[in-house]
Amino acid sequence: MSLNIRRVVTGHDEDGKAIVLIDEICKNLRSGRERHHSCAIWSTGSFPADNSNNDDGALRVVGSTDPAGSVFRVVRYEPGVTPRNHRTDSIDYAVVISGEIDLDLDGTMVHLTQGDVLVQRGTVHNWVNLGSEPCVIAFALIAAEPVKRGGSVLHAMG
Repeated sequence: MSLNIRRVVTGHDEDGKAIVLIDEICKNLRSGRERHHSCAIWSTGSFPADNSNNDDGALRVVGSTDPAGSVFRVVRYEPGVTPRNHRTDSIDYAVVISGEIDLDLDGTMVHLTQGDVLVQRGTVHNWVNLGSEPCVIAFALIAAEPVKRGGSVLHAMG
C-alpha cells in the first residue's frame, strides 16, 4: 500500500505536562476493497471524547464509523476504485488532500479537487475516481442520529 501518513498524537504525562505520545508513520493500514487503502489515525468510543487516558485510539476496532464516538482516517482512492454505495449514521467532514474525485449522490455527480471540503450528512454516496492519479482524502466521522424523511428512518447501509 502506498499511503504514507505521519501521525503525531499528543497527551499528558503524570504531572499534566503536554507531551508527544506518538510520532510515527501510520501503521494501521487496511484495504477493504480493490484500489482503496485507509489508515485510521484516531477514534473515540464516546462523545464528547475522554482525553484522560493515553490509550492509542487508532488501535480500537471500528467499522466505517463508531456509533457512539468519532473516527479520523485518511483514505487513498486509486483510479478505478471498486464501487461501494453506502450511507453512514454520521456527519462526515472531509478535506481533499491531493488529486480529484467524483462524489456520486444517488446519480448526481459532484467533482471535488485538492483543497475542496465536504460535509457529508448521512446521504447515500459512492466515491468514483475516473482520473489517472490517486485521490487522498482526510475524513472525520462523528456519530449522528439516522436521517428521518417522510416518516421513514434512513439507516446506515452498504
